[in-house]
Amino acid sequence: MNQLNHLVNRLDNRPVRHLIRRLVGPVIGGLVLACALVAIAFAAGPDVVQGPGADADCFKPWGKDTTFFQWKKKKGPYRIALANGFIGNTWRIQMIKTAKAYAEQPAVKAKLKEFKVISTGEDLPAQIAAANNLIDAGYDAVIVNALNPTAFAPVAKKAKAAGVVLLSFDNVIESRDNIVVNVDQVELGRLAARWLLKEVKPDGKPDGKLLEVRGPSGNSVDRDRHDGFREVLNKSGRKFEVVEVVGKWDDGTAQKATADAIAIHKKLVGIYVQGGSTGTVHALIDSKHPMIPISGETENGFRKLCAEHAAQGLHCSSAGTGPAQVAVTIKAAIAALEGEKLPQSISLPASYVEYPNIKEGSDFYPKLSDNFFVGNSFPACKIGFSAEEIMGKSEGNQ
Repeated sequence: MNQLNHLVNRLDNRPVRHLIRRLVGPVIGGLVLACALVAIAFAAGPDVVQGPGADADCFKPWGKDTTFFQWKKKKGPYRIALANGFIGNTWRIQMIKTAKAYAEQPAVKAKLKEFKVISTGEDLPAQIAAANNLIDAGYDAVIVNALNPTAFAPVAKKAKAAGVVLLSFDNVIESRDNIVVNVDQVELGRLAARWLLKEVKPDGKPDGKLLEVRGPSGNSVDRDRHDGFREVLNKSGRKFEVVEVVGKWDDGTAQKATADAIAIHKKLVGIYVQGGSTGTVHALIDSKHPMIPISGETENGFRKLCAEHAAQGLHCSSAGTGPAQVAVTIKAAIAALEGEKLPQSISLPASYVEYPNIKEGSDFYPKLSDNFFVGNSFPACKIGFSAEEIMGKSEGNQ
């Protein structure tokens, strides 16, 4: 347009110059506008389409009213990035290692030009900045395990405008502008409460004290599991005193928090621990507190201790979702980039076992580390790993 003005200005005949501008200017302007609109349309987010979606056994919609998305097919191989926040426990470490192991599997690696991993710790602004930077850097898909469920709404809108596929899992982004992959975290809290109500039987006396060992504050998983747990207790009619401590889903932190609670409150009748379950049991043993029912996560060490001490009264339920949900999310990202239809909200199954059915060789493995999370496979997605495949990777950024 600037070059056209320069040529027109060189004409000696002023009326001719004026006529050319009147005739040509709107045409050029229209072409520029049309090109801009095409670019915006191409870069915009997905179309909302009718289901069912691709690989329905793996990418199960959350409910009958779940929206389905479809992005325009993009030629691979793809640049995909994982923007993780909290890395201070064994679940997150195993999750990062699982993501790297999945990206290295030959069928997946063939579809990836680059797989990048960033962990920013508990610094929320840093995680938001990392996600925005990945969008600006032109990654085809960005995956987030969010420190805060609502703070990433602007990031989701930015990704949509840029045509970047945004997905979140575990601690998800509460925005309809991203694909969410998760287990029903509220139901996990309800499940723990129902089981404890069954195990801690009323005896005509006050119901006593339950210990709730929570995760890092601000995370949606901690909030949702807590809400589900309290919902069932509140509706039960039982009069427990619930003592809350923060274990950050970490064995060492949970062990200290549990030990301190026992020192202060002396007698507990049951425990719900969201994560760091092995540490919580060690605190019970070290304090010589009588064995009581505990509902915990899926750590191998926790399940080993539950089996070992069941005869002494350590009755356990163990529920959660394995770190391999990150692999399901990577699989969903690739499917979206390939133009497949996907549910906006994907529901994953939980791993669950309870006393007296915690069995060696299927529910826990004596030769594996206490820190290893079992139930770390999703057969419906054809996703599974050996312990060696995962533990051979690092949890560092790449």
